[in-house]
Amino acid sequence: MKSISTKYFILIFIGLSIYLNAQTINRYGTTTANFLEIGVGSRATSMGDAYVAVANDVSSIYWNPAGLSSVSRSSALFTIQPWLVDIDMMFAGGAFVVPNVGVLGLGITHLDYGEMDVTNLEYQNGTGERFGASDMAATFTFSRKIVSWFSFGTSMKYISSKIWHSSASAFAVDLGVLVNTNFFSFTGKDEDGMNIGMSISNYGTRMKYDGIDSYQPIDISEYEDGNYGDVAGQFRTSEWELPLIFRIGLSIKPIVTNVMNLTLSADALHPNNNAESLNIGAALDNNIPGFGVVSLTMGAKTGMNSLTKDDSDIGFTFGAGTKMFYLGNKSISIDYTYKTMGILGNVQVYTIGLSF
Repeated sequence: MKSISTKYFILIFIGLSIYLNAQTINRYGTTTANFLEIGVGSRATSMGDAYVAVANDVSSIYWNPAGLSSVSRSSALFTIQPWLVDIDMMFAGGAFVVPNVGVLGLGITHLDYGEMDVTNLEYQNGTGERFGASDMAATFTFSRKIVSWFSFGTSMKYISSKIWHSSASAFAVDLGVLVNTNFFSFTGKDEDGMNIGMSISNYGTRMKYDGIDSYQPIDISEYEDGNYGDVAGQFRTSEWELPLIFRIGLSIKPIVTNVMNLTLSADALHPNNNAESLNIGAALDNNIPGFGVVSLTMGAKTGMNSLTKDDSDIGFTFGAGTKMFYLGNKSISIDYTYKTMGILGNVQVYTIGLSF
């Protein structure tokens, strides 16, 4: 009965994914809080963001909440990502194992755009004032293995954005499933077979900016004499949708030994802003007795529409990391990623993970 009900659940999830993505068709530049599309965690990023079927650490809070069920010990993850044009991004998350219940996760993502000069038509070089902007998302996740080969996870998310004296907020839900199969298991073990992962991210309310910056005096009769210039007015802002993302991916382990593990993965993404992409990644983990694990990772991502073009824009990622054990099974990991972004430049990601 469990197997049958789980299959029905997967079919319902796929149907829901298709339905949600069909609601918003082919619209570029029509979403807000687009920082939610920036991945977290060096290992995931260095695998070309092809992580929905690999997710097995605290960064699963972002990639696929179902993957958080693979965390066997309470853990923490801290990521610093100096982004483009002096924008700083930070992620901090934790996973807490609750016996016979599941795994609970909490993640905070913060993007700081820094300070900028205030300008207007009269003072185009600056008024002497400064303003700042920032984005934040707080996520609470629950994940559980329904059966040994099937995991489900969901997240509740609060999103906030601020620009000087104006702000906007929204609530969203993430859903994810992770299926472990015995297909392409080169060791014969189910846990070394092909994984199939799917997730829906950022399905929620719309965002609308409001604040004292939208209240400005208006001259209701610009071409007439009289005291009309101080009439109280307000600029009406539009509501904007969140970047809804559907991910589906596969991962296999063609090499599994006591010394070396190789993982290959591929993801297909369909966001509601129509920026579809195909991501591929690889991770080579080397076990060093008495020390821990040393990893080398790499990946690539490209828009699906550009695959048939001669000048296709492909972004490459490279990374390395180490995982050291202490006091038995407790561990500390350090990971690094270098990511190319074409004409926008390059980005580096630094991550520290702890299990305790």
